[in-house]
Amino acid sequence: QVQLVESGGALVQAGGSLRLSCAASGRTLSSYAMGWFRQSPGKEREYVASITWSGGKQPYADSVKERFTISRDNGKNTVYLQMNNLKPEDTAIYLCAAGRASDLIRSTGDYWGQGTQVTVSS
Repeated sequence: QVQLVESGGALVQAGGSLRLSCAASGRTLSSYAMGWFRQSPGKEREYVASITWSGGKQPYADSVKERFTISRDNGKNTVYLQMNNLKPEDTAIYLCAAGRASDLIRSTGDYWGQGTQVTVSS
């Protein structure tokens, strides 16, 4: 079993930056691809970005390209999402997940965190 806990969400003004963290416990993350997703009220869960177990980047969602960067530190069992130039439409609950790279791109995963709220004011 893998337990995932997200942190770093906050209220920020448009144009600002945040770095989200997803810490894992229970098992090492090194054998899993990791992904970030977001969900807003009334909308389906949206894929944001993912990264392979070795740090290889998967495609970003078009809506976050050039603004968000995913990274991981297997030694710390943590994956990060650096979010720059935030926009009001980025407001959502951000969740991380662990699983196979091919599954994460399809918004499915083996393990999920509870999420952290990001609110971007205009």
